[in-house]
Amino acid sequence: MSEDPLKALSDMASDAHARIQAAHQHINPVVEVRRGMRDSGIPADVMTIDCLRTRRRITLILHDEQPGVLLYQFVTIEDEVGDDFKQMALSDVDTTTLFDWIQDYFG
Repeated sequence: MSEDPLKALSDMASDAHARIQAAHQHINPVVEVRRGMRDSGIPADVMTIDCLRTRRRITLILHDEQPGVLLYQFVTIEDEVGDDFKQMALSDVDTTTLFDWIQDYFG
């Protein structure tokens, strides 16, 4: 895996996005990297994957204080972020993981 976890996650999300668009044109996810947490002094990167049709969001967080861990949450766009994040080793995440999450949650 890349030494830059955000780049590795971004690459996986890009690949999952391309696979989703080929398999499920009605989903059309929007992937965004947000700098707001870092800009406000919190040492973390946030990526969101949105489905505008269903108004659902997958929030992914890479926190500097938890290296090698992906924090994730399934919410609605209106809710933005809830209190309960699940976590898994970033090394266990791949393009298929993200593809399955997008397909199952947005489909």
